[in-house]
Amino acid sequence: MKPLLFFYALVLYILLQFCWWSYLLVKLNDEVYEHKVKLLELQNKAQANTEKEEYTLLNSLHKRWMMIAGEGVVFGLLLLAGIHLTQRSFKKEFTLSRQQRNFLLAVTHEFKSPLAAIKLSLQTLEKHQLDKEQQSKILNRAIMETNRIDVLVENALAAARYEDKSFHLNKEKINLSELVEEAITMRQGVNKKNLKTEGEVQPGIFIHGDSLALQSAVLNLIDNAEKYSPENGKIRVQLKERDKHVILSVSDNGPGIPAHERKKIFEKFYRIGNEETRAAKGTGLGLYIVWNVALLHGGKVFIKDNKPHGAVIEMILKK
Repeated sequence: MKPLLFFYALVLYILLQFCWWSYLLVKLNDEVYEHKVKLLELQNKAQANTEKEEYTLLNSLHKRWMMIAGEGVVFGLLLLAGIHLTQRSFKKEFTLSRQQRNFLLAVTHEFKSPLAAIKLSLQTLEKHQLDKEQQSKILNRAIMETNRIDVLVENALAAARYEDKSFHLNKEKINLSELVEEAITMRQGVNKKNLKTEGEVQPGIFIHGDSLALQSAVLNLIDNAEKYSPENGKIRVQLKERDKHVILSVSDNGPGIPAHERKKIFEKFYRIGNEETRAAKGTGLGLYIVWNVALLHGGKVFIKDNKPHGAVIEMILKK
């Protein structure tokens, strides 16, 4: 906030200086005019000629006033435009800084939980003599937590790739129906809220796209729905064809997304609320990745209400 206060102080100083110099210019013009009139009166000229000279001087004075006023208006407009652009830039940088801080807090927490679980699993295996079945359960849990870390790292790398304008997808003909079914199966073994995930996937839908990018988008959509769903909630994943488009929608029965937040949630690092107070986990990259994957496939993402409560995020792709 200190740079912003300094900026406003500088703007105020410039405005005061501008007003002062404008006043001095107008005053100087008036004085020059008065001196020239007195000089004419001292000269021995005909009355008609003197009046003519005074009229010429007055006309010249008016032109100078108009010039000063015109330059003042242009300067004022440029100054206002500069103030607006600078203020918007300050605000954008401040918002980005806050979102990055929230991202660091979120990532720290997201990494800490699976790492602690992996460490506990390894310590249990080291200190206790367990049968094969118990060892298998502990190892499966450690693998699941390692996969969580892998997803976090992959999302961070994907977000960095999508910022690079020269990045290109490796597109090929893929079976999107199978990809979505696999994503649903992968997430069913991960969620810890006893959620019920229903898949309504139309079989045999093929699309020309990047399988890894689309898989990441689908997983992030399901993960987002899981985060904001209540215990024992229900998630519905639908995939269907409509004309020359493919529609993938993921719905939940959580609190929903406020209308004024819907344009912001696809921004990088953006999350509703404050990282220190919000209950749902996350890094603010999931829906940013979804938006970019859809964009790179010539598609769009929409948010709808899921009546009676919840949200539906719909991704429309070209075949």
